Amino acid sequence: MLRDILKIDEELCNGCGLCVPNCHEGALQVIDSKVRLVSELMCDGLGACIGHCPEGAITIEKREAEPYSETRVMEQMVNKGKNTIIAHLKHLKDHGETEFLQEGARWLKSHRAALGFNLDEVLSEVHNHGRQPLAAVANPVAAAAHGVHHQQAHNHGSGGCPGSKSMIIERPGNNGNSQPAGNQPSELRQWPVQMHLVNPNAPYFRGSDLLLAADCVAFSMGEFHSSWLKGKSLAIACPKLDHGMETYVEKLTAMVDIARINTITVMMMEVPCCGGLLQMVKAALDKSSRKVPVKKIIVGINGEVIQEEWV
Repeated sequence: MLRDILKIDEELCNGCGLCVPNCHEGALQVIDSKVRLVSELMCDGLGACIGHCPEGAITIEKREAEPYSETRVMEQMVNKGKNTIIAHLKHLKDHGETEFLQEGARWLKSHRAALGFNLDEVLSEVHNHGRQPLAAVANPVAAAAHGVHHQQAHNHGSGGCPGSKSMIIERPGNNGNSQPAGNQPSELRQWPVQMHLVNPNAPYFRGSDLLLAADCVAFSMGEFHSSWLKGKSLAIACPKLDHGMETYVEKLTAMVDIARINTITVMMMEVPCCGGLLQMVKAALDKSSRKVPVKKIIVGINGEVIQEEWV
């Protein structure tokens, strides 16, 4: 069947194994100093491991592969213990994989007598994962003050992963009654902007300060143009959904060595998979003959800057 599945670039992979414990299904192993996908049956294609690869060697591709089997995953995973099972089931819940979650729970219940842990405790923890605290439910005004309001206090289709759970973001003026602030000019100085399309030798990159932003950043920040894009060249990418990111590393290397950019500002969302953007920059700098300053900026889902530092 045609489905999303991991692709590992062996030339980029250094065998560090950081991705392995972050594949809750156990589909990855380090073999002969390289990370290998040891079972297509056990790869769910959701990419939780991507942001943990320091070399940007892991991407998701759509190709013919054996159907994912939650039963097979449970058979292989149960001996790893209670905490691994909990992490895996939470992972499924975070990504809205309700059918797989139910399949895994059914398997566990049918093998309850042979488990080395209390299944009720496991199911209770997973059941409550991602729910609003009772205090927030009792005081929705206080919850709204934090800017994020879950659609339901009990929502099986969402969880703790901010990259996939559904939210309503409440701000003053969201009700449509606010007065328009006037026409805000764009600070975009070039086209195209997507990394697959940009030419690293284009004149607008030469000697510029590059802003490399995750696709979602500009939609999250009201002041993206005025505060962050102004005066910079721009490239955008998504380390979770884009394919062929080895090309991105080559282009960034060319921007550093040939276009001789001055600085790189990497703007990422707070979700784990965005970390691949910074790793891509580091991989390019390792290959380049020049070194340029790099600033990392983490943006919250509310649009606020959570972290800003030179790395």
